[in-house]
Amino acid sequence: MSLFAMGFLLAILQPSTGQFPRACANTQSLLRKECCPPWDGDGSPCGELSSRGFCQNILLSQAPLGPQFPFSGVDDREDWPSVFYNRTCKCEGNFMGFNCGECKFGFSGLNCTERQLRTRRNIFQLTTSEKDRFLAYLNLAKNTPSQDYVIATGTYIQMNNGSNPMFRNINVYDLFVWMHYYASRDTLLGGSNVWRDIDFAHEAPGFLPWHRAFLLLWEREIQKITGDENFTIPYWDWRDAEDCVVCTDEYMGGRHPTNPNLLSPASFFSSWQVICTQSEEYNSREALCNATSEGPILRNPGNNDKSRTPRLPSSAEVEFCLSLTQYESGSMDKMANYSFRNTLEGFADPQTAISNISQSGLHNALHIYMNGSMSQVQGSANDPIFVLHHAFVDSIFERWLRRHRPMLEVYPAANAPIGHNRENYMVPFIPLYRNGEFFKPSRELGYDYEYLQEPELGSFQEFLIPYLEQARQIWAWLVGAAVIGGIITAVLTGLILACRKKRRGTSEEIQPLLTESEDYNNVSYQSNF
Repeated sequence: MSLFAMGFLLAILQPSTGQFPRACANTQSLLRKECCPPWDGDGSPCGELSSRGFCQNILLSQAPLGPQFPFSGVDDREDWPSVFYNRTCKCEGNFMGFNCGECKFGFSGLNCTERQLRTRRNIFQLTTSEKDRFLAYLNLAKNTPSQDYVIATGTYIQMNNGSNPMFRNINVYDLFVWMHYYASRDTLLGGSNVWRDIDFAHEAPGFLPWHRAFLLLWEREIQKITGDENFTIPYWDWRDAEDCVVCTDEYMGGRHPTNPNLLSPASFFSSWQVICTQSEEYNSREALCNATSEGPILRNPGNNDKSRTPRLPSSAEVEFCLSLTQYESGSMDKMANYSFRNTLEGFADPQTAISNISQSGLHNALHIYMNGSMSQVQGSANDPIFVLHHAFVDSIFERWLRRHRPMLEVYPAANAPIGHNRENYMVPFIPLYRNGEFFKPSRELGYDYEYLQEPELGSFQEFLIPYLEQARQIWAWLVGAAVIGGIITAVLTGLILACRKKRRGTSEEIQPLLTESEDYNNVSYQSNF
């Protein structure tokens, strides 16, 4: 109980990160379309008096979108967050947060000037006390109300364009479940009509950067409510696993002895209630998920449709995925071929990189394999295995970034599905983050993975791969340059020989100083390396 009290107190004293800031969930802010709360440190909006930031008009991307969403002005998430707010805090330097009261990822200290690098570790490499602490932190988050954020329980129109705010309190863990739901929910078109082919966090280029930001925000919340600044999310390396090895009471909850769809009573996760899993009901009522409890976590690992997902992913499939050189391709959705993102997400075959939506590979395979709450996109974050799984998916993304070292321009600037262009703001985060801001190595964001830190067998090969790939792409130019260089060398050699013949009779004063002498053998040749 003391741990809970400590977490609750810390949550009150420190700002959170998530969706609608409580300070902006009121009629005045919505009607003014402004979310620039004061920073407690100096009482000024966005900490302007302390040069932390200032209130600024939102600059929306004007890049064209793909054809997947044929509507305009029907969804609150379009041009996020302009339906609700068109002025938010713009933080300076290394400051971050809805009121510029935090440090950017990878920085700490009073003025956010101290660099930090935390390490995410394999859950099976944690000591017993570290593992138990992680489980306790999860349970604490499930029972700690978010003090700085609330969730929307109605659309902007249902709020009477801001004059009738519809928001609700929520605990820290479920806040992130709700955000995952909100980013992937269907568009309500009125009546019983919905548009299902829309997702601001999946099936497009933003899938990996969005979940990278999501995990960092979730990780930070745990650090705050526990006071454990060194906390990091562990990962589950599921390559070549024959079953769900984390599905035990010692870890994420074993199978119920009489009902295979439920968790063992010996795990405290068995008492958790899920939210945001009844998408069809929300659609029929033209309502948003309001975080009402909807029953226990469901999970029946391995009893899934084997024709769609016969087994858990293999090491060979991961390596093939990492060999793909294009981050995104073609339609930039789940039909994309030879796309690293689409292959890792699981809509393309992990052995050919050809789109095949009848199968579920890599990331998707884990969700389908769990055969329960994890298998439904909108409510998948209810199962705490979600964070272990996505941490490992993020590590594969990190390996690809380190191997291929792409420029930011590799991430599509235009014509991606709605919300997924490079400069689009990620739904539903406030403070605002653009997709491109998380298309960068994890070390620049303040974290690393244990199994990527030390040189591995074959790491030298991985080091050479990007250079070999660049050489492959410009081999024709290299050959041409070699031929031209050979011709020039031959011409120069001929000229030099001709000059030497003419100079054979010249005087001794202009001959080389070090020829046939003892000193010549002592000359040291130095390279620029």
